[in-house]
Amino acid sequence: MSSLREECGVFGVFGAERQNVASTTYYGLFALQHRGQESCGIVVNDDGVFNYYKDSGLVNDVFTPEILENLGLGNMAVGHVRYGTTGASDRLNSQPIVINHHKGRMALAHNGNLVNSYELRQELELAGSIFHTTSDTEVISYIITKERISSDSIESAINKTMDKIKGAYSLVVMSPAKLIAVRDPHGFRPLCYGVTSDGTYIVASETCALDSVSAKYVRDIEPGEILIFEKDGIRSIKDHCNTAPGKLCIFEYIYFARPDSVVDGVSVHEARMKAGACLAMEHPVQADVVIGVPDSGISAAMGYAKQSGIPYGTGFIKNKYIGRTFIAPGQKTREDKVRIKLNVLAETVKGKRVVLVDDSIVRGTTITRIVSLLREAGATEVHVRSSAPPFTNPCYYGTDIDSRENLIACKYELSEIAGVVGADSVGYLSVDHLYMLIGSTPGEGYCDSCFSGNYPTEVPAVTHKNRFEKKISENRDRDKE
Repeated sequence: MSSLREECGVFGVFGAERQNVASTTYYGLFALQHRGQESCGIVVNDDGVFNYYKDSGLVNDVFTPEILENLGLGNMAVGHVRYGTTGASDRLNSQPIVINHHKGRMALAHNGNLVNSYELRQELELAGSIFHTTSDTEVISYIITKERISSDSIESAINKTMDKIKGAYSLVVMSPAKLIAVRDPHGFRPLCYGVTSDGTYIVASETCALDSVSAKYVRDIEPGEILIFEKDGIRSIKDHCNTAPGKLCIFEYIYFARPDSVVDGVSVHEARMKAGACLAMEHPVQADVVIGVPDSGISAAMGYAKQSGIPYGTGFIKNKYIGRTFIAPGQKTREDKVRIKLNVLAETVKGKRVVLVDDSIVRGTTITRIVSLLREAGATEVHVRSSAPPFTNPCYYGTDIDSRENLIACKYELSEIAGVVGADSVGYLSVDHLYMLIGSTPGEGYCDSCFSGNYPTEVPAVTHKNRFEKKISENRDRDKE
């Protein structure tokens, strides 16, 4: 249970007939709730008329039966769950973004983070663009709109936009007549599509969302691909495919994605099992039981137990109605929520040497509290194992790590961390073994920059999460002078 914030989740529906696409999108977003818990939104397209609703909060809270009914029927829809890695956490920045322009309307949902959004926004503002949000998603929407004016189709405008935007982006774009799925040339963030028994196409960040609406998985969107769904069928534009090395975020397998998802052909559950097995080989220990921190640490704990021969046990009972601990705005609140959310099953750990497997150790505060809970429940030893390597670098592609100052692995030597978190020992998965999770070649096919510092793109000049809010504040101060 790390102190990381998540990505975002995108979802799209394209049907041949008018139907209850709002309900379908609701279920899809519910399945993707783990990817974003700040806000959510749905846009329904009924023969070119866009009806939409978005607000701060969880899917089940925002979309009441009355709101879903008011969205009406349609043959297309776009949905989004958000945790913002650029822009403040308020209703203003909720998605999808809806744009009205000279050639029609457009709705856009985005998962990822641009590395050149600050420069692009400055350029657009100097050209007269007026921004209503502080997210980089609006930057993407404005560039597409600008290119659309001189293009013969929206997909052509998106193709030109991809020449200008850099970084991580998986997009679902809806025009009056088309649904379009887009993935950046590196493929930083996942995106796939499937089809239901009645021929309705579904686009989603993860396959678990396809399962939730009974859609059969077809394939992943290729890095750099633009996939167009329209009344005449499906078309693909691959001008940007094979223009950059594949760099899917390895943390999708370690933490972000749901364990029942398959991302780029690799089972997330199996990848986490392999991470646990690698941990057992790298950091063996004499112990009586292996337990995992729910939910993303459980598969890795099972892998550790299987490889080591130490029995696996259920160590925690989780309150399913409490959001992930990083949502808490203050440290004291976060610590209180750990106790509310997790209760130790004393029968499993009392009088025993425990191997505690978690997905990662970021700032160290949450794992310290969990170790303390195990001690209170009677564990004689607690050996912490992280299925991720030490975080030592900021992420610029969608994970909420914009500086090194709060990372425990940057503040202490690895040999000191066990004492800091109150454990008998701490072991991390090595960067050199990350490739084993997905069966690739070392360093190929995935991004591990938050662990290794090897960035696949240029590092942005301005990196603070609320950089656009800061820019607005500075402009206001200048106006007062």
